[in-house]
Amino acid sequence: MSGLTLHLKIWRQNGPDDKGGFEDYNLDDISPDMSFLEMLDVLNEKLTLEGKEPVAFDHDCREGICGMCGAVVNGYPHGPEPGTTLCQLHMRHFKDGDTIIIEPWRARAFRIIKDLVVDRSAFDKIIQEGGYISVNTGQAPEANSIPVPPANAEEAFDAAVCIGCGACVASCPNGSAMLFVGAKVSHLALLPQGRPEAPKRAIAMLRKMDELGFGNCTNHRECEAQCPKEISISHIARFNREYLKAMLISKEK
Repeated sequence: MSGLTLHLKIWRQNGPDDKGGFEDYNLDDISPDMSFLEMLDVLNEKLTLEGKEPVAFDHDCREGICGMCGAVVNGYPHGPEPGTTLCQLHMRHFKDGDTIIIEPWRARAFRIIKDLVVDRSAFDKIIQEGGYISVNTGQAPEANSIPVPPANAEEAFDAAVCIGCGACVASCPNGSAMLFVGAKVSHLALLPQGRPEAPKRAIAMLRKMDELGFGNCTNHRECEAQCPKEISISHIARFNREYLKAMLISKEK
């Protein structure tokens, strides 16, 4: 298959207080076997050789496991392919002559730093409120020392695969982080190690989410559709149950 000719419309913004806007670029002979980020690398090499400012974008492992990459491609966070991070999206999914519109995550809680780079430290602040267990375990414990039902273990793992990329927030019309928070609460709630702090965790993480400016969940399910790890909104339902139980316990006290 011959190389692709592409027309790119990329959001450029010098800083959080800059107005920003789309700029147009053309690329020729792009290999269909390139990843999306490799295509951006080619663009940046071209811009550098022309003496122009390269496009800033987030990346790290480029293996779909770190959650660093992320941009809205033709209206879809991480691009149009389901269950795929931006770094694992390949150019063979586009056609010769395509126009590709690339912009950053759009959410009140994610401030744009530059071009396609956004500040996702709000997720870190939510985790600091309770996305952990306060146990000093030393070395890894024996796997069979605490029995866990297989169904619980599998569902906890399904929630724990969340990479914190922010696609759920970017895709939600309300800018809600409920899928992210639901996954973090759910995977701990399903395991015995997470139960002692479950009430405190649910309340603290929800309050911090609201404080940081994330919107409310209204069951649009866009988060589930765009999550590169295909995390189910059933974890949002569990989070809601955990929160209600926590509120009942706090009132009883």
